[in-house]
Amino acid sequence: MRSIEQLTQEILALPSAARALLADQLVDSLEFDTDPAVQAAWVAEAKRRHDDVRDGSVQPIPGADALAQVRRLLKL
Repeated sequence: MRSIEQLTQEILALPSAARALLADQLVDSLEFDTDPAVQAAWVAEAKRRHDDVRDGSVQPIPGADALAQVRRLLKL
């Protein structure tokens, strides 16, 4: 049986598209005990934010700018 280290080396040698597909499948294989009420609240929040952007009540910012703001706040 191969070790995690051996598997990691083999996986890292794969093309990026194959690694992305594998990562997606691994995440899908994880089991999460999600409280349905929490899940529903997050879905409602996502819809609200989507609506806010669509109706112009908030302006989206590029992801790089958002990360820069977070780093400044955390002083990273």
